Amino acid sequence: MERAYAAWRVFQDRFLAYAGAILFVGATLLALLEVGRRYILGASFEWQQDAVTYFILSGVFCYFSISQRRDAHLTVTLIPELFAVFGGRWRPAGEAVKLGALVFSCAFMATVVWWGIPEVEDSIKYESRSESLAFPMWPFLAVLLVSFACMAVTMAFQIWFTIQRLRGRPVPQEQHAQEGTH
Repeated sequence: MERAYAAWRVFQDRFLAYAGAILFVGATLLALLEVGRRYILGASFEWQQDAVTYFILSGVFCYFSISQRRDAHLTVTLIPELFAVFGGRWRPAGEAVKLGALVFSCAFMATVVWWGIPEVEDSIKYESRSESLAFPMWPFLAVLLVSFACMAVTMAFQIWFTIQRLRGRPVPQEQHAQEGTH
């Protein structure tokens, strides 16, 4: 399981992080082009507004799957931290609460992906377009579903490692963002 997790981390760090960054940079360049065209040349393409919005949202969800791994998103921290202060048997109880939240969140993400697949298929089949009727919806929906699936995979690893930790077994430790390391 540790090797699969290491491979997953490499995929996130070497692919998802860069895909998200490319989406953000592309959206920024497209937005600057739109501003220049609109305010300097007096012409605008409505589809660019939709594209910028969809690219930014797609990039955000790519990063959410990485931040989930670092416990920086979709986590329950108040109760486990409070229980950790009490120490002793309260600490495993806090981990159990976090485990319950992870299981619920993972099931929710898996359900969203499962229900979203027909939406992407329908978007391709019926050539659904954005509000400006120029930008196809399926690429955005597909990236969104892939990002949600990545979050679910990360949560599945977290569930496994939390169970192993509760059983007293050693697990790989993830360095968190607040520690200043990557």
